[in-house]
Amino acid sequence: MELRVLQYFLAVAREQSISGAAESLHLSQPTLSTQLKAMEEELGKQLLIRGTKGSRKVTLTEEGMILRKRAEEILELVKKTESEISLSDDVVAGDVYIGTGETNIIRLFAKTARELQHDYPDIHYHISSGNSSYVMEQLDKGLIDFGLLYDSVDIAKYETLKIPIKDVWGVLMRRDSPLAAKEVICPEDLWDKPLIVSHQENAKRIISEWLKQDLSKLNIVATYNLVLNASLLTDEGFGYTICFDKLLDIVPSSSLCFRPLFPRLEAEATIVWKKYQVFSRAAEKFLQQLQQTFHAR
Repeated sequence: MELRVLQYFLAVAREQSISGAAESLHLSQPTLSTQLKAMEEELGKQLLIRGTKGSRKVTLTEEGMILRKRAEEILELVKKTESEISLSDDVVAGDVYIGTGETNIIRLFAKTARELQHDYPDIHYHISSGNSSYVMEQLDKGLIDFGLLYDSVDIAKYETLKIPIKDVWGVLMRRDSPLAAKEVICPEDLWDKPLIVSHQENAKRIISEWLKQDLSKLNIVATYNLVLNASLLTDEGFGYTICFDKLLDIVPSSSLCFRPLFPRLEAEATIVWKKYQVFSRAAEKFLQQLQQTFHAR
């Protein structure tokens, strides 16, 4: 299967039309149709459902949707590889790819990038956010250089670097809520309250253990992936959000406030990369500076 044909296939998936894709690719429609048919024959699977006479719209089969996802990943990896190889030997430049969840630890990455910026202005950073499964998937496929995780990892497969600071769990709430008068929040304070919690299984387990309750027995009114969305629900009085501190810029005039949990609950994060990873010069320089930043704390 040629990369060029994968690009043709993605163009058809994007345009939902063979004629539209042919136009964007500057190909004749018969030529494009022939290439796509040959790819289907090579794979032994139908990838596209052609429209009837009255409709030119093309839809993807289940196998076509799988190929679309893989093709996007393959072409992104090819682009990343070509960029790394094409750089001059005496220039430190390129892209650093990081996968992470929502955390104030991003400030450490920002500090590291800023310290490198003067000497290496041609290093660029790409941060993608998601849960631990997403980060590990991206890391294993080579689509990111580093992952920031809170889960334990297989040290036989990955190198790790402990983060020298910890995230603090607490409750985000309206300032006019009954619990806002407290300095810290205890488990029993939340047993009868409407709660908004992370949809990540590891986070649910940690919160359940701290609350000393099975979450199924509590009033979980919503789950979230992004704290910003959860904060909007909280601001509307829908519930109390259990989350990390410092993810939102809460000022005295804000309608929201944050109270830490008691007993104190912290989360320790780790930077992870594949064992025997061959880094680009940009990624290697970033890791070296990150280690220096951590050592100086």
